[in-house]
Parts: sequence; structure tokens; C-alpha cells
Amino acid sequence: MLPRKLDVQGIGMTSQRTRNRLVARLRENGICNEAVLAVISKTPRHLLVDEALASRAYEDTALPIGHGQTISQPYIVARMTELLLAVENPPRKVLEVGTGSGYQAAVLASLVETVFTVERIEPLHRATREMLAALGYDNIRTYLSDGSWGVASEAPFDAIIATAAPETVPPALLEQLAIGAKLIIPVGKQGGSQRLQVITRTHQDTYATVEHEAVQFVPMIK
Repeated sequence: MLPRKLDVQGIGMTSQRTRNRLVARLRENGICNEAVLAVISKTPRHLLVDEALASRAYEDTALPIGHGQTISQPYIVARMTELLLAVENPPRKVLEVGTGSGYQAAVLASLVETVFTVERIEPLHRATREMLAALGYDNIRTYLSDGSWGVASEAPFDAIIATAAPETVPPALLEQLAIGAKLIIPVGKQGGSQRLQVITRTHQDTYATVEHEAVQFVPMIK
């Protein structure tokens, strides 16, 4: 990501009208949590991609952010956030694995009390941390680490969301869930079959898994 003047409102293809069209598409595609849609409409995605791609920021598509990584498709961000919030008591303390551009973290930060987010690529971690701070997201805590380790010092978490796909679920992430908490994670091989899973810790050593739609994420690399 390149430094630029922080025009949060945007103009032209980054304007509020363009964002509203994105929200309308998400609603048509089945996203029904109005709080999530409201946050998507306000989050400045155009500042979380390379300036050369800013005009495409509100397309419902993933975009490259360098280092072999992508900013997630808005539908997927909305869908995973909606699944995370589908509980009687909304989570207050959430761990995100795979900070990337910071888009998912920014969306979560407007809906929960504190977001802890982990990125393994140092230049991406540094640039995203600086951008999120410049945008005023003071309830996001960033870490440079192997995401499959989670953040044990801050566990347990009310929810965990992963924006990269392991072939098998990392045990540390399961162990860092509070009782009753959810892990929302894509699981499977890159280029092969990946499914979005919601894993709930029902008791100390018991987990319930529900599989959702097919997805395509970058791999979770140690």
C-alpha cells in the first residue's frame, strides 16, 4: 500500500454512492444483517488497497495487495462477519488471523469492542498497522506472528475469524476459543476444495462444526 492523503469520503468511483451500490449488491446476494451492511457502507476500502486500484475498491471482488496476498471480496467479509455475529450475546473480544490489508479488521472494529489481528508478512503488517492507526481504529491490536499460533497471551476469545485457509484447523485456535465461542475459518487446499466452516466450542474438549459454502482463500502459511 502506498501513502496518500486520507480522503475517507472518496469521490467518483470511491464515493458514498458507489459504496451504496455495493451494499445493495450484498443485500441482493443474501447478506441481511443491517449492522454489517451499514459498516460496509462506511468503511473506506479504497484506502486499504494500492492507490492504483482505488477506483475498483467497491467492486465485489478480491484485489491484490502485494506479497502474494489479496484484500477479501466484500461479500466474503460481510458473510463471515454476519456468521460471527449470529449469536445471542455478540462477541466483545475477537481474534483475526491474517490481517492483510486490514479491511476485515476495520469492519470488525466497528462492531465489537476489541480486535486482535495477526499478520506474518512484516512489510504488510507495518503498512496496515500505520493505515489503521491513521484512520482512527484505536481498538485494533496488531501482531506480527504466525497466525496459526493465535495470540495465547490474550486468550480466550469470544470469536476467532481466519482470512487464510489451512488444510487442517490449527489446534491453537481451537484452544483459544472461550466456551460457546465460534471459529469462522475456510478449510482446504489452495486451488482445490475449500469450505467455510463455523466451529463452536461447546465444552472444554468438545467442538461442533457446521460447513457452509465453497470459498477460495490464500493458504495459511506457517
